[in-house]
Amino acid sequence: MPQHHSPSFAALRIPAYRFLLGAYLLTMMADNIEHVISYWMMFQKFHSPELGGFAVISHWLPYLVFSVPAGALADRFDPRRLIQIGVAMFMTCSLAWGYFFFTDSLQLWQAICLLVLHGCSGVLWQTSTQIILYDIVGKTNLPSGIRLLASARYLGLLAGPAVGAVMMLGFGPKLAILINVCFYLPNMVWLINAPCGPRFRLGELIPARAFKGFKDIHLTAKEIIHEHKITSMILLAGAASFFIGNSYQAQMPGFAQDLGYGDPGMSYSALLAADATGALLASLVLESRGGLLKISPKTTIVLALLWCGSLLCFALSQHYFLALACLFVGGFFELAFNSMAQTIVQINAPLEIRGRVIGLFNMAALGMRAGAGITVGLIGGMIGIHWSLALSAGCLIGVASTLYLKFQRKL
Repeated sequence: MPQHHSPSFAALRIPAYRFLLGAYLLTMMADNIEHVISYWMMFQKFHSPELGGFAVISHWLPYLVFSVPAGALADRFDPRRLIQIGVAMFMTCSLAWGYFFFTDSLQLWQAICLLVLHGCSGVLWQTSTQIILYDIVGKTNLPSGIRLLASARYLGLLAGPAVGAVMMLGFGPKLAILINVCFYLPNMVWLINAPCGPRFRLGELIPARAFKGFKDIHLTAKEIIHEHKITSMILLAGAASFFIGNSYQAQMPGFAQDLGYGDPGMSYSALLAADATGALLASLVLESRGGLLKISPKTTIVLALLWCGSLLCFALSQHYFLALACLFVGGFFELAFNSMAQTIVQINAPLEIRGRVIGLFNMAALGMRAGAGITVGLIGGMIGIHWSLALSAGCLIGVASTLYLKFQRKL
C-alpha cells in the first residue's frame, strides 16, 4: 500500500469533518450517559447481577449479528438517513427510560427490550458513520479521520460517565435521562443536509447490490477471501475482540483491589484513566507526525503484539505504578493498531461492497467482544482475573504471530 504523507491533523482542516467529529463525540457521550443512569436505576430496582450481565451482552451482540446487514443497507441507501434512524432509536430509549423512571413502572421485560433496542441503535450509527467518513475526508486523509474519530470515542467513554454522574447529582436520574436526549440532537440536525452520501461521491456511481439480509455475511466473506490485507485485519480484529476486547476494564475494580495501593476508588479511576490517556496520546502523536508509522498489515500486527505484551505485563504486575504504566502504554498501542486496521480495511474495500466489508470488520472488532466476557470474565472467576487476562493475552500473541508468519509474503 502506498504511504500517504499528510499534514498534521489533516482531517480537521475539512469543515464537514469538524461537524462530523463534534456530532460523533456528543452522541458517544450521550450513549455512555444513558449507560450510567439506566444501569444505576436498574440496579436500584431489580438488584440483579444477571441483568447487568445481559446489559453487556445486549450491547455487543447486535454488532455480531447485524453489522454486515447494516453495511449492506448503507451500500444501498443513504447512510445519513440510517445514522438518523439509529440516533432516533437512541433518543427513544432515553425517553422510554425517563417515562418508566418517572412513573416507577419499569418491569424486567421492558428493561430487556430497551437494552436490546439500544444495542441495535449503535450498529446503525457506527457502521454508517464509518461509511460517510470516507465520503468526507477521502482516501488520503482517511487515516487522520479514523484516528481522530477513535479519539472522540475515547473522550466520549471518559466524559459520558463523568457528565452522567454530575447530571444525576444535579437533576436526579429521572430528569437527567430526559435531558440526555438533547445531546443527540446536533447529530440529527447536521445530517439533514450533510455533504456526504451517494449524491456527493465523485466518479461513476456503481449500482448498489440487492440487500440479502444475513446471507450478505457469507457472500461478503466469500468475496474478500483472497484480499489478504482485508482478511488479515478482520481476523486480527476479531481475535483481539474475542480474547481481550475491553473486558479487562470491567474487571478493573478487582485489579485495583488486588494491587492494594491507597483508596480503591481512586486507584480504580486512575487505572481506567491511564488506559484512556495512553490512547489519546497515541492520537495526538500520530496526528502531529503524519508519516510516523507506515500503514501496513505488518505494522498493525506488530502494534497488536505490543498491546498484548503491555496487557500481559499489567496482568502479572504486583506493583501499582508498574501496572499504571503498562495500561498507559497499552492504551497507546490499542488505539494505534485498531485505527490502522480500520484504515487498511476501508482503503482496500471494493467500492461496490464497502458498506458490507466495513460491517464485516465491525462484526469482528465489536461483535466478538461478547466472547471476551467468557475468556477474561468467566474464566477469571475460576483461575483469577490476573491469570485469565494473561492467558487471553498469550492466546492473542499466538494468533497475531501466526497471522504475521502466514501473510508476511502477501502483505
